[in-house]
Amino acid sequence: MRGAAVSIASKPAPTTAERIRSACLRARGAILALDGAEPETATIHHLLPDGMVAITVPADGVAATRVGDAPDPVQGLLELTDYAPLPLREPVRSLVWIRGPLHPAPPHEVAAILDVIATQDPNPALLQVGAEDTLLLMEVESVVVADSDGAESVGLDALLAARPDPFCAMETPWLRHMDSAHQDVIERLAAKLPSSLRQGRVRPLGLDRYGFRLRVETDGGDHDVRLPFPQPVNDVHGLSQAIRILMGCPFVNGLRARQ
Repeated sequence: MRGAAVSIASKPAPTTAERIRSACLRARGAILALDGAEPETATIHHLLPDGMVAITVPADGVAATRVGDAPDPVQGLLELTDYAPLPLREPVRSLVWIRGPLHPAPPHEVAAILDVIATQDPNPALLQVGAEDTLLLMEVESVVVADSDGAESVGLDALLAARPDPFCAMETPWLRHMDSAHQDVIERLAAKLPSSLRQGRVRPLGLDRYGFRLRVETDGGDHDVRLPFPQPVNDVHGLSQAIRILMGCPFVNGLRARQ
């Protein structure tokens, strides 16, 4: 992650806990590191209602073997990477690190845990648990996120109370479509940038209920800019209106028929 965040106005933005929950939902893969061992891929990573993090790792890997054989919990570090939806010069939007002791999931609880995960994230990789993968549980001791705003930690209670952004699932296809088919929209949003950034290459970087984010790639570095909505939105209709207002479109509700 390079560059710096630029604030256009003092408006509401996602809390640290909300940013972490959204980043965790978008990050389809992660790595789990144990002291003295090479990191391994963690296909599934899910914060459970009780505050434990469910993690799946290869059944024949070091993590599954060491945690399964150890008489005491084994300390681990889970790293999640949130990539930008578009191929940018610097593709990483944020990194999340979750640290804590690891336990094998009790065999009689595995099915119930997988059901809980599947209700929110029906990932086909869940079907590999018990065959190619093993389910581990991490007690959360610390959570840290790092992005263009800097690094910040958040407590477990705040993390459990937060929810992912409502537009997480649609963000990637929506921004890719905007970049490929609606450069006029990007140009109108870019007109809101400080004059010092308007000469750079402007690309869509992110979208959430609080606003739109642009990445400006210049010869001097990368800059992330948040364009806040007039107020937070919760559905696609509200999002459409907010984008029109941000663009300066006079038809907030779309084109109107002539009287």
